[in-house]
Amino acid sequence: MVKSYLKYEHSKTFGLITSPSSNVLWTVDQDAQRPSLRQSGAGKAVVGANEEILCWELKKGELLSRWRDKDCVAEVIIVAQSNADPDVFAVGYGDGSIRIWDSRIATPVVSFNGHRSAVTVLAFDCEGTHLASGSKDTDTIIWDLVAEVGLYKLRGHEDQITGLQFLQHHANGVNDEGGEANGIANRSGSTAGTDGRLGYLLTTSKDARIKLWNLESRHCIETHLAQSNGECWALETSPDGSGCITAGNDGELKVWSIDMRGLADATMRISEGAEKKYLRERGSLYRQGKDRTIGVKFHPQGKYVAAHGSEKSIELWRIRSEIEVQKTLARKRKRRKEKLFAAKNMTADGDMVEEDEMTENLAAAEITDVIVPYVIVRTGGKVRSVDWGRGRTSKALQLLSANTNNELELYSIPTKHAEKKTKSDEPPDYNRAFAVDIPGHRTDVRSLALSSDDRMLASSSNGTLKIWNVRTQSCIRTLDCGYALCSSFLPGDKIVVVGNRNGELEVFDIASSTLIETVRAHDGPVWTLDVHPDGRSIATGSADKSAKFFNFEVEEGVPGTEQASQRFKLVHTRTLKVSDDILSLRFSPDSRLVALSLLDNTVKVFFNDSLKLFLNFYGHKLPVLDMDISYDSKLVVTCSADKNVRVWGLDFGDCHKAFFAHQDSIMQVAFVPHNQDGNGHHFFSASKDRMIKYWDADKFEQIQKLEGHHGEIWAMTVSRTGEFLVTASHDKSIRVWQQTDEQIFLEEEREKELEELYENALTTSLDQNDDAGEEKTEVAAAGKQTTETLMAGEKIVEALEIGIPDLKALEEWRQAKPLQATVAPPDRHPIFLYTNTSAEAHVLSVVQKIKAAALQDALLVLPFHQVTALFTFLQIWAEKQWNIPLTCRVLLFMLKIHHKQIVASKTMRPMLDGIRQHLRKALQRQKDEMGFNVAALNFVGNCIKNKESKDYVDEATWKEEKGGRGRKKRGFLDIA
Repeated sequence: MVKSYLKYEHSKTFGLITSPSSNVLWTVDQDAQRPSLRQSGAGKAVVGANEEILCWELKKGELLSRWRDKDCVAEVIIVAQSNADPDVFAVGYGDGSIRIWDSRIATPVVSFNGHRSAVTVLAFDCEGTHLASGSKDTDTIIWDLVAEVGLYKLRGHEDQITGLQFLQHHANGVNDEGGEANGIANRSGSTAGTDGRLGYLLTTSKDARIKLWNLESRHCIETHLAQSNGECWALETSPDGSGCITAGNDGELKVWSIDMRGLADATMRISEGAEKKYLRERGSLYRQGKDRTIGVKFHPQGKYVAAHGSEKSIELWRIRSEIEVQKTLARKRKRRKEKLFAAKNMTADGDMVEEDEMTENLAAAEITDVIVPYVIVRTGGKVRSVDWGRGRTSKALQLLSANTNNELELYSIPTKHAEKKTKSDEPPDYNRAFAVDIPGHRTDVRSLALSSDDRMLASSSNGTLKIWNVRTQSCIRTLDCGYALCSSFLPGDKIVVVGNRNGELEVFDIASSTLIETVRAHDGPVWTLDVHPDGRSIATGSADKSAKFFNFEVEEGVPGTEQASQRFKLVHTRTLKVSDDILSLRFSPDSRLVALSLLDNTVKVFFNDSLKLFLNFYGHKLPVLDMDISYDSKLVVTCSADKNVRVWGLDFGDCHKAFFAHQDSIMQVAFVPHNQDGNGHHFFSASKDRMIKYWDADKFEQIQKLEGHHGEIWAMTVSRTGEFLVTASHDKSIRVWQQTDEQIFLEEEREKELEELYENALTTSLDQNDDAGEEKTEVAAAGKQTTETLMAGEKIVEALEIGIPDLKALEEWRQAKPLQATVAPPDRHPIFLYTNTSAEAHVLSVVQKIKAAALQDALLVLPFHQVTALFTFLQIWAEKQWNIPLTCRVLLFMLKIHHKQIVASKTMRPMLDGIRQHLRKALQRQKDEMGFNVAALNFVGNCIKNKESKDYVDEATWKEEKGGRGRKKRGFLDIA
């Protein structure tokens, strides 16, 4: 009989607040009941957390929602919010895919896959109907969110895309006051006056270039060198559209002005005139920090700019008002006048110079006179991303910072009032208003320990010990400790012992959240500790080449003194000296033996009572990092930095098996602690290759691979019941892997692994073919062949292959039936008999099931001899008026791809004529239907207008008319 195993699956993730790979977005709390509460709160933070998106309430530090697509395991890189609909978010992932999320239902509504590597930047247009994405593959893709397709791919940069901004102009190019139209819809969603065109796109890249693209003609109209000293790392446009800032190395920020009037005129002008530059460099600013600037953010009101590198600070600049700039220019003129007066005693030439300088305008001012340093905000960790809060209060600025140490901070910064004159230009005092830091560690978790009832989890890191409720994933206690390397609950689950890098044992009482005792146990780091199976003592191993044994004692208190209550103590009893550093120590469950792994690659087993040497294990080529002993004290499993796992017998010390288990150092191994389900000789191994593997030590077989972590796995612990295990990683997350009732078989697992290898090789070859087959033109199709599109194309081919014979057989039967009434119906395919559908309905259902974003790539799989069959069905769909939008889309795409072959084919011409006639009839019918509906709406509107005191208006027209009037008029109530 084939042995089956129970499957382990990922069930929970906690301990992670924000990933260092993703940005942060501030958004208003839409869940508040009243608008007043919604505006006065601290708002929400939307951040990427490995493969999930988390939404945090900043005031209370609570997790509001968690968005995750089960089909996606790639890491979140970039999150962007739509300007038109604040509930719509675009998320770019590390595998090149993009998902559009609806935050109200926490579900992805559209999925795109067009990039060959990680998506690095996303930008919505002002109307929220188009999305631009940039990637590490140097391409920029424009996506149509309504049709759910990629429009085209823009090429021109030679390195990773680091910035994208839409520039959308007004239709007339000039605003109502007759001045220059700003032309850029700001981030608050102002779209009035746009004519529906895509307009222009600004892009920056690590190749140090800034490019301006005309999206109507799909070509680059302008290229500049964005930075003078290396890569360009960020791009941000001002809310009013008057300019932009690019950021690079050495703290350099370059400021550019944008001629939106010229862009609007160029769009309206048909003939090509002289080449004109629309981007003009205004000057450079320099941060105090000399590292590379990785983020720039304008305040929504356009008065402040925040910039940061990868240090623990955010630098704020203030954009002066027009009056302040004029005063600054006047002071400079006055100084020049005084210098000139001192040099030439105020000659006539000096008077002329003064009159000329009086005519200086603001455009001639240096950028350092317009944008001045305001304050430097010192943060609690290295900054990854910032965003401005947009609360109702105007007295203070709100700045949200996501730090690389797994922390969110919201700072309150007082604003500058121009009318208030201060004697000194001291920077304003800012304060940290709110922070989300309790639900996670600041540094990597180095040790995990479960309580005896598996309800509590202790996680320790450099400086922090946290106690978690495993069921609710909430943090119960947070305690300060040293640099923790190992930890364990003591019997009773009220006390936790932590061994740190200074050689100390710290004893914590969980109930009172206090440090009971600090024992100076060793002269070197305490790498390992283990509680004796009888629960009365503990043993520790250290880098000082000794293992020490401590007994648990309770010291009676002295009545009437400060130490009136009983006090827990660790009492040192024995010491075992060895030849090298001790990395791991384990008691056997039968209390007979104690095993030590040393830095000299060996494992030594001693008798627990006499501490005499029993066995030596030789075989590993590098130090043994961890080990464990099975429930029956018969097997020892060891893991090493040599990437091998070895299973040893504890009776004679022989090596049963050596596995090449992982692709990197194996940090921990652990047996299932009992044998209730016959799994007492099954063990888990966790490695720095981000993988957990489940093994059978009797059959020497790998049972299962558990993937999910995005960083090196440092710690692992298995529950007492064996129903779940917990792992902690460099990605700051703590994950729970739960045992399910689903059975797995070794042969099936091997087949799945082979299929994954084949799919990965196929995807790699497809990407290489795309790179080799495509010419490096400036514009290309936004397509990418994946296993999903290949399978979809194969389904269409299969449907056509069974559909055409069935169609012909039915047609022959219909022609023969009038001549011979007793003719038998044809033998049809079982699919048509089972579903009781026609061939054309079956093919249409297959095409309809394909996602809109993957349809074009799926149609590319079809060979040309299948195109004729597809056009046969297109003609039938057009004749029966089935799903006309889909029919037109498939038809137009196939005509575009196979235009030359179709034109050269004589058999397809009558077919195309028939399709054209049927489509015209269908479109005419839809046009008539829409006209009828519009007339009906107008009729209903007139009826409402005649009977009610309120007017029935078209919302879009009414908004334009209201915006055009410019001032409010008195309203008169119509009393019927």
